[in-house]
Amino acid sequence: MTVSLGSAKLAPRIADRRVGLLSNPASIDGRLRHIVDQVVGMSDVSLAALFGPQHGFRADVQDNMVETDHARHPALDVPVYSLYGETREPTSEMLSDLDTLVVDLQDVGTRVFTYIHTLANCLKACERAKVPVIVCDRPNPIGGLAVEGPMLEPGFESFVGLYPVPLRHGLTIGEMARLCNAGFGIGAELDVLTMDGWRREMFHDDTGLPWVLPSPNLPTLEGAIVYPGMVLLEGTNLSEGRGTTRPFELFGAPWLTATPLADALNARSLPGVHFRPTEFQPTFQKHAGATCGGCQLHVTDRIRFKPVEAAVAVLATCRAQAPDHFRWRTPPYEYETVLPPINILTGSSRIRTLIDADADWSEVDHAIEDGVDKFKQQCERYLLY
Repeated sequence: MTVSLGSAKLAPRIADRRVGLLSNPASIDGRLRHIVDQVVGMSDVSLAALFGPQHGFRADVQDNMVETDHARHPALDVPVYSLYGETREPTSEMLSDLDTLVVDLQDVGTRVFTYIHTLANCLKACERAKVPVIVCDRPNPIGGLAVEGPMLEPGFESFVGLYPVPLRHGLTIGEMARLCNAGFGIGAELDVLTMDGWRREMFHDDTGLPWVLPSPNLPTLEGAIVYPGMVLLEGTNLSEGRGTTRPFELFGAPWLTATPLADALNARSLPGVHFRPTEFQPTFQKHAGATCGGCQLHVTDRIRFKPVEAAVAVLATCRAQAPDHFRWRTPPYEYETVLPPINILTGSSRIRTLIDADADWSEVDHAIEDGVDKFKQQCERYLLY
């Protein structure tokens, strides 16, 4: 059975309204019809504006932290507003001609994936402008059961973490909208259109829905499964595989030696994953054109696998193998100019401090899991499935 998306319930909610639509190429239904085409095909709806998140409405900007400009849709003759450029929040002018803002984005279940923060910013702007928001719910592609920290702590808020949420949050984008709107006090007029047939234990390949890249650097479900942890490598001088065909599944650097690295990581007996030694050359981003020694993560048991634990082990092991070369990245990063990138990615300074101190793994484990149970309890009232 194929899961029915929230967008299937959209038509009666937007009849006779001027609609703005936040989407990208992954905003398709089970028949590969894009949400824009669906809305344009509704005779009693006026599509007044389009909005795009990071990587753009067309998702044609592959590299991260590259802004996109406003444009005009060549066929529909409506404005296409970038929410990852001169502004990350709709302005009052952008919302002035709208009766409703519809959000249909494919999230990947990770706090630092910026689409949920674009959504939160839209809720804030629409609350001020008194424009109702409709979120078309979609599956969390890595399931809705597992939740893994660390939590975002006060003082470490950024565009990769606006609210106290764990790194792998276990929510659908509709549930996240409800948590941000009610739990974190935004207070917009919000309607979440639920899915039919989705269950929390489902990964994306259980849903019967087609996979379309949520962003240019997540071409596979396998990449999305490791992403909640491996995205932390963006806070270092290690390549996280951008510029290869397997971003986030591959990692390495020119000064690492593949086989000893893989042996050290596999000796940790981390659940559900095997590290295969490999070499690769990124075509862009870090170490472009240079041969990197490293590994590919092969997830052997996606239920037992803990992506954050695995990634923190990668950071500690790479630092131990090449202490003279390993470096934490310096700001700016995702509009933050003061705090180190690894701190806003992990949500505090704790993980970096523990790795630098060669702390016992039990301390690291505690830092990862601290606060997760409280978050789960907080979320119970906002769950839809």
